[in-house]
Amino acid sequence: MLNKIVYILTGVVCFFVLLFIWAKFAAPIPLAVSSVTTTKTDTFNVTGEGKVSAVPDMAIISVGITANASTVRDVQGQINQVINQITDAEKKLGLTDKEIQTQNYSINPQYNFQVNPQKITGYTASTSLQLKVNDLGKLNEVIDTATANGANSVGAISFDVKDKTKAQDEARQQAVAEAKAKAQAAAQAAGFNLGRLVNYSESNNNIRPVPLAMGTAEKSDTSSVTSVQPGSTEIDLTVTLSYEIQ
Repeated sequence: MLNKIVYILTGVVCFFVLLFIWAKFAAPIPLAVSSVTTTKTDTFNVTGEGKVSAVPDMAIISVGITANASTVRDVQGQINQVINQITDAEKKLGLTDKEIQTQNYSINPQYNFQVNPQKITGYTASTSLQLKVNDLGKLNEVIDTATANGANSVGAISFDVKDKTKAQDEARQQAVAEAKAKAQAAAQAAGFNLGRLVNYSESNNNIRPVPLAMGTAEKSDTSSVTSVQPGSTEIDLTVTLSYEIQ
């Protein structure tokens, strides 16, 4: 019995001795720590605008056609005849099928509101043709040809530039130069140094066409020939530069 007690005590003592030795000489338990370092960078934005005038080289016009008849068939026949006459005449001037587009085709009844019940007295048909003129030398002739062949109204004329790349590049260079000058002036006035350029963006304000209604077309006192001048068109572009502040 005594030997058994001694054996147990010896085992307990050995356990605590071994635990002390391990705690004293064993390597510490590694502790994983995640750290995130953030850097605050001050930036400021500056904008610049560039405008370039360009000479239009194309125009889009809209000519209207209306007709009246007692039946749908008759009014439809009248308006279709005028459409075909204008289309054939414009093609002789060099316009293609892609440059002649029919729009807003409609036929509506006319009523006599003086009787009850109301009665249909006839029909009105209306449509418009959109003509794209890529040779501005023929623009006035295209308008006169349309009216001579049955068009009884001419809508707004808008001028455009087919290839805007060169003008947009010039406007962009102007806008960037203006933005850089503003940034340098701001840095000098506020007492800081310009850092690196961190962002660039631009917005194209698109081309600004010159609308011209038929009523403002110039006409000679002795001639009914239309004289429409394309004038100039302005391309407007804005850029935004973002700089770091040092």
